[in-house]
Parts: sequence; C-alpha cells; structure tokens
Amino acid sequence: MEHSAVIGRLAPSPTGRMHIGNAYAALAAWLGVRSRGGKLILRIEDIDTPRVVRDADRWIMDDVRWLGLDWDGEPVYQSSRLHRYEQAVEALRGMTLNDIIHAANPASESAVDCQGTQTPLLYPCFCSRADIRAASAPNEGDGFIVYPGTCRRLPDAERHARLSRGDRHSWRIAVPPSGSPAGAVGFDDMVFGPQCFDLGRQLGDVVVRRSDGLFAYQLAVSIDDLDMGVTQIVRGRDLLRSTAIQVWIRRALTQTVPASSPQSQSHAMMVPQFAHLPLVDDMAGKRLAKRDRALDLGVLREAGVGPERVVGYCAWMLGLQAQPTPCRPCDLLDGFTWNTVAEHRDDHRCDTRDLLR
Repeated sequence: MEHSAVIGRLAPSPTGRMHIGNAYAALAAWLGVRSRGGKLILRIEDIDTPRVVRDADRWIMDDVRWLGLDWDGEPVYQSSRLHRYEQAVEALRGMTLNDIIHAANPASESAVDCQGTQTPLLYPCFCSRADIRAASAPNEGDGFIVYPGTCRRLPDAERHARLSRGDRHSWRIAVPPSGSPAGAVGFDDMVFGPQCFDLGRQLGDVVVRRSDGLFAYQLAVSIDDLDMGVTQIVRGRDLLRSTAIQVWIRRALTQTVPASSPQSQSHAMMVPQFAHLPLVDDMAGKRLAKRDRALDLGVLREAGVGPERVVGYCAWMLGLQAQPTPCRPCDLLDGFTWNTVAEHRDDHRCDTRDLLR
C-alpha cells in the first residue's frame, strides 16, 4: 500500500466530553495516518440519537484541536447519511445467506434452515431482550450474548403474518452456522496479531436495524468505512469481536450494494488494516466512560492541565515514551511504528493524580 493511500478516521460518539481514553485512541489514529502522509477523516457517530448530548460534537472538535491533532475536510455526521443506510438495508433484504457464501466461494456448502429453504440474509426478529437472555448463555465468560436464532427459524408464513400485524421487531443479519468454514473470519491486527472468529459460535446473527427504527452501529460503521475508502481503523481491543462481524457485513455489502463513489468502489474488496488498542481503565479496573468525569478533558483543562501533558501521558500508555513526559503529537511522528505499540498490550489503569501533579 502506498503511503498516500492510507486513509484513517477519528470516529467519536457525541455522548459527552472526551476522556483520557478517547484522547489516547485519537492520538494513535492520528499518528498511524500522519506518520505515513495519509488522510484523516472526522466522522461524528451520532446514529444513536437518544444518547447524543447537545453540543458534544463541538466539545469533541475543540478538544481534538486543543490536543494538537487535526483532520482533513469537513466533519461527516452519520445523521446526514440515513438514506445511505436505508439503501443498504433494502438491498440486503433481497439477498440470501447462500448468495454471500457462494459469492466468496462458489464451491462452499449451502446454508439452509430447518425447513430446507434458503436463509434470508436479513430477517425480522420479534424477540425482546428478556426473551434473548432467557434463551441464551453469555459467551466465553465475557458477558457477550449470542443470539440463539429463534426468529431465524420461524416459518415464512408466521414471519409474514407478524410483520403484517405490525409486531415490533428489529432486523438481524444471518451468519453461517457454527463450525462452518464460510463463517471463519480472520484478520491480522497490527497490535494483537492474527485473529480468527467463528461467526456462528462467537457472534451469532447481530442486529443491523433496531426495533426503534434506528440503524445499528455495526451496519452504519461498515457502510461508512467502505464508502469513505478507510484503509486503517484504530480502536479499543473491546471491539475485536465487532471487527469480525463488520468484515462479514462488509463482504455482504460489496456483493449487494453499489459503492457510493469511485473511491469506495476501488477499496470495496480490500479489508482495512486494524489496530486494536489496550483499554484504559480507572484505578479500580473499571473501563473509563464519558458519564464518569474524573478523567474528562474538560475537567483536566479547567484544572490547568496542558495539552502537552495529556499527549505525553497518552504516548507513554502507547509505549512511545519511557516516561509520561509532556510532548506534542508532532514530536512523536518520527519513527512511529505499530510494532512499538504492539509491545505494550496490557490494559492501563489511569490515575487522575498522575495528570494533576
């Protein structure tokens, strides 16, 4: 890949002020792109409208600039792309699971349901959260619940009758059954190395449109990354599993949904580079969240903490400095490599006092 071809993205959700963990991920994404002379897109992921906080997008952009980071072009808002997500869902509804499996490998096995008919790629799910919890068990000890496929097995007549009645439902995308070679999704992460997931066993059929009508994160980001020609994706290691389902959705999209631009068409069949970062926790080992303001950049700025101190602390957590010495993002560009970040895979416990001293 040529240096000029690297396209990355900052993709914050405007649900509150940035915290130190968001700054750490943004710095890594910026370095990954700018060290190779690439382009960085700012995408405001405001698709989950009930969680959006008024003016949070403005706060985030101000914090990004304060840190000394930048992006190219105008910010892109997911809320302005609803027509694109609708187009994708409509196209995917016309496909079967076999269509996607066979497009990738014409010699692969069929995927049929218990009635012997082809499984729809998207199907309505009428289950409540309580129904799913009652029928499932958390996966691999991490609390992730794999959907048991209850509505995937509904006869067509019942499915159509319930839709006609207006029963509340979400839409799920089908994946190959557990153990199927077609459902093995692998990618080489630049920090955590080779990854392989069995979609049927470890993820199941995920929601792409919620029962409230909102488009789900997994669908929206897959379309956005494809349309925007993103070639490098940086985010937390808690999204490793999500990356696998996004690779599957991307595969379906490239078979069913015309690319929105020549650029996205040229990147359509390319799987991006991924760099999943260790997580940043508080001192109790709890993952940082925007609702907990202890390491909120607004709080730190009000306390007189300068941007160089925050950047230096983030660089230290990334393994780019031996000590959390204050610095600017541009000071870290020379010699930046993901190999250095990959040598520091442990999660971090961040103490507010380290930044306030």
